[in-house]
Amino acid sequence: MKERNVIVVGAGAAGMMAAITAAGAGARVTVVEPNEKVGRKLYITGKGRCNVTNNCTEAEFFPNVPRNGKFLFSAIHRFPPSETMAFFEGLGVRLKTERGNRVYPASDKAADIIDALFFEMRRRGVELRHDRVTGLLLNGDGVRGVRTAAGAELQGDGVILATGGASYPRTGSTGDGYDLARSVGHTVTPIRGSLVPLESDDPCCKQMQGLSLRNVELRVRDRKKKDVYREQGEMLFTHFGLSGPLVLSASAHMDCAKNTYTAHIDLKPALDEQKLDARLVRDFEERANQNFSTVLGGLVPQSMIPVIVERSGIPGDQKAHDIRKEQRRRLLELLKNFTLPITGPRPVEEAIITSGGVKVGEVDPSTMESKRAPGLYIVGELLDVDAYTGGFNLQIAWATGYAAGLAAAEKENEL
Repeated sequence: MKERNVIVVGAGAAGMMAAITAAGAGARVTVVEPNEKVGRKLYITGKGRCNVTNNCTEAEFFPNVPRNGKFLFSAIHRFPPSETMAFFEGLGVRLKTERGNRVYPASDKAADIIDALFFEMRRRGVELRHDRVTGLLLNGDGVRGVRTAAGAELQGDGVILATGGASYPRTGSTGDGYDLARSVGHTVTPIRGSLVPLESDDPCCKQMQGLSLRNVELRVRDRKKKDVYREQGEMLFTHFGLSGPLVLSASAHMDCAKNTYTAHIDLKPALDEQKLDARLVRDFEERANQNFSTVLGGLVPQSMIPVIVERSGIPGDQKAHDIRKEQRRRLLELLKNFTLPITGPRPVEEAIITSGGVKVGEVDPSTMESKRAPGLYIVGELLDVDAYTGGFNLQIAWATGYAAGLAAAEKENEL
């Protein structure tokens, strides 16, 4: 049987996995990547530590994929998180599992993951060309190569599109892949940022800029006062609004083009209203002769005190023993439901991932091959699937890259 010639467009997570898999299955593989360094986006994942995957079962994985998770059943079944971990450990990368089952290299260095992928590609004879793909070459109704910015025409039996989405364009994810997919008849659903910080026009955000809240509950409600997200964890106030793990995850449930949202923060989720009221009574009694603003120091972070004073309507210099029951009630409601209007997401360029992409109904879920153009495979962030934070999106990249690499290498020559 003739050796398959596979071209991979993009040397990110999905592209490198596809290249390694195809080469391992006996194909001759060429990767076309415009950046001088491979895996540019991997360098910034997990705050530079690279959250490789999530150490969860397949059953636990899918609830963390709010968009088109069913499309991934075959790919994740074939290459689940356990396989991802075994793959990297087999390349000599020691891994560790942290809170939320997040998996990182034991060194806390994303470079270890990138180096492992790069050297494995080289070991398997993958050719790396630094160029940008500008078009697809067609043969009949199938894709049989690529055209590059340097004027080269590279012929192949299969082309794997792994260019990434439109987030973090400085890493090379400029959205080129969407245009390439459209050029052969694919539908690209509207692109927006997901796992993206949120903007608020409430001046208190800038006032509390840099404040990180831990062990709080964030609820996001739409205009009909329906909860679209509710979870406990960490979040951050910024000069433009809100960020941090809870906020990024919440953004995956929001479509600000079609709805309006309000953030509700429970600063004391471990205490119900009755227990919190008892705590307030005790604090005010024990510190009866202190100013209200001073007593607040035991309840909220320092930079939040002026905001709580203003919102509660209780003068900061009012003595604790003078605080009336209705004032205490206002404070309690504020601590349990600190609200902020959300004006929209930050630009897609600041998103960790892109929501939207190539319509999954136009792609074979078991092979990632295009149903519109045989010989073309579409993987990773280009697809209209996305997940929450915690390593789930990289797992999608590994699994879809693996499926496409294997399929492109093993498919019988048809054209």
